Amino acid sequence: MNHFSTERLTAERLNESHLADLVALHLDPDVARYIGGVRSAETTKAYLDVNMAHWDQHGFGLWALHTKDGAFAGRAGLRHIMVDDIDEIEIAYAFTRSLWGRGFAAEAATAMTRIGLSELALPSLIGIVNIANGASRRVLEKSNYLLERSTNRHGKDVVIYRIRR
Repeated sequence: MNHFSTERLTAERLNESHLADLVALHLDPDVARYIGGVRSAETTKAYLDVNMAHWDQHGFGLWALHTKDGAFAGRAGLRHIMVDDIDEIEIAYAFTRSLWGRGFAAEAATAMTRIGLSELALPSLIGIVNIANGASRRVLEKSNYLLERSTNRHGKDVVIYRIRR
């Protein structure tokens, strides 16, 4: 589970060696716009620590993604998250701006959905998307997630998509 690959991506369990790439990703205001805002290097380090601990606790989590030529592509994964006081498993992804609009997010989402529902036998997965993020909403819809409801999370209007095993 530490690694997976798709047609155009390789994924490895998030670790300390990914910090510089994550910092650059989280400092890009366009990327950060829908994932909680720009994060400092210190905040990203804390984020990395929390997500490495998630792996240790649950046996799954976030992966660093690279294109087949080895370039950092982004991060994606499955993680526990509290939503309206319910422990859910979220599918999450963020890609470098240079890869937007080329189908990488859908490719990763399809792979992570298969891992979550088939390999981990999770009952369902959710995607939480800023209501204005049409591209991310289309990714989940292409991956057969169904719109479940709208809610407010951290002061932002979001929609929750779900897919069940």
